Amino acid sequence: MTVTADRFADRARSVLLQPYTNLKLHEEIGPLVIDRGEGVTVYDRDGRDYIEGLAGLWCTALGFNEPRLIEAAVRQFHQLPFYHTFGHKAHGPGLALAEALIDLAPVPMSKVFFANSGSEANDTAVKLIWYYNNARGRPHKKKIIARLKGYHGVTVATASLTGLPINHRDFDLPIAGVLHTGCPHPYRFAAEDESDAAFAQRMADELDALIRREGPDTVAAFFAEPVMAAGGVIVPPAEYFPRIQEVLRAHDVLLVADEVVCAFGRTGNWWGSQTFDIKPDLITTAKALSSAYLPISALLISEPIFQGLIAESERVGVFGHGYTYSGHPVAAAVALEALAIYRERDIIGHVRAVAPRFQARLRALADHPLVGEARGVGLIGAVELVADKTRRTPFPPTRGIGARAAKLCLKHGLINRAMGDSLALAPPLIITEAEIDRMFDRLTRSLDDMLAELGDPVAAAAE
Repeated sequence: MTVTADRFADRARSVLLQPYTNLKLHEEIGPLVIDRGEGVTVYDRDGRDYIEGLAGLWCTALGFNEPRLIEAAVRQFHQLPFYHTFGHKAHGPGLALAEALIDLAPVPMSKVFFANSGSEANDTAVKLIWYYNNARGRPHKKKIIARLKGYHGVTVATASLTGLPINHRDFDLPIAGVLHTGCPHPYRFAAEDESDAAFAQRMADELDALIRREGPDTVAAFFAEPVMAAGGVIVPPAEYFPRIQEVLRAHDVLLVADEVVCAFGRTGNWWGSQTFDIKPDLITTAKALSSAYLPISALLISEPIFQGLIAESERVGVFGHGYTYSGHPVAAAVALEALAIYRERDIIGHVRAVAPRFQARLRALADHPLVGEARGVGLIGAVELVADKTRRTPFPPTRGIGARAAKLCLKHGLINRAMGDSLALAPPLIITEAEIDRMFDRLTRSLDDMLAELGDPVAAAAE
């Protein structure tokens, strides 16, 4: 039976379960069916255009019709459409991509393990940390610390690391051995008149107290995104990571940099770790690695940890971890081409050139009556909507202000994402200054409509 566009939309409306949306709202509006894309713009099945203000899901860095990535996939499909990396097997694209990532790493790294998503890369990091501590004769040093409002994935282990209630509720998470410490967001969590430096020190002191309370001989690792993306685009104070790393070194706790969103230019450097002076022991990345044209992720492993893995696998007889599609040759070929484009077109330089316009337009929204804070770095940012700017009073969650504002953005031809009442933007890295202006013009009109709909925000919050 032929499925027409209308029948497809009806079927999708009935069966798709979209994450991070209110199901009642989902039932009312159904899915937005995207038909094609060009540059930073996507088009729905009716031909209506939208600026993709979140690069899909923080990932389509090179836009939605990059011919070189398509051609790289087709070439590899013709040469070797699949091979695995089990049992001492390898293939050219996988080897070349591993070497490229090691050369590009922000700190010395030794080996690369490929997976298919950021969740799988972070899940693998957890397993390897446990394996490594067994190799070192530390069977009790297994607890993992992440941060409230952090996001690390949706597998059982990584959803546990994720510090968002919606990823725990009714999934029976988090699992044992996963702990959470404070979120480095001064706007929401700093004390009155507390400086950024003092706030960062307090965050480090709280982490230190948590490790001491649990016992340093039981705490294995700390996971952190350079910028906390899905938690609301939380940009830490400059003093935060230096203080945190002092605590981790003092207690021999590994640092995992979750670069799934931040890597490959998003913050104005190749890695978010470079932007915030992070010196990780392991690095996870995905999304922009292939500009999301095909699923692929990577875990970069330092030499000391690799040597521990070797020692333990020799002891037990085999390294018992891997995925069928780890380092899939077509995905690896596309990722290699993406890295080549980043270099040849100086995408990092382009981000640095246009980011001032992005950040200026973003921060100008801090004057809007609904915006409590406008925050960001590079080509990532968010505005947090509040009922009372002076008191930083949030709207009641039951009002769904963020979701309502995101819906108005769709009306004006902008796709972004509401995380609570924070609206996030992270457009494709190829965006021009003119496109940045159009994007923020659409966002501003949407916020004006939201304000008109609410009337007096303080009174609306009290209803």
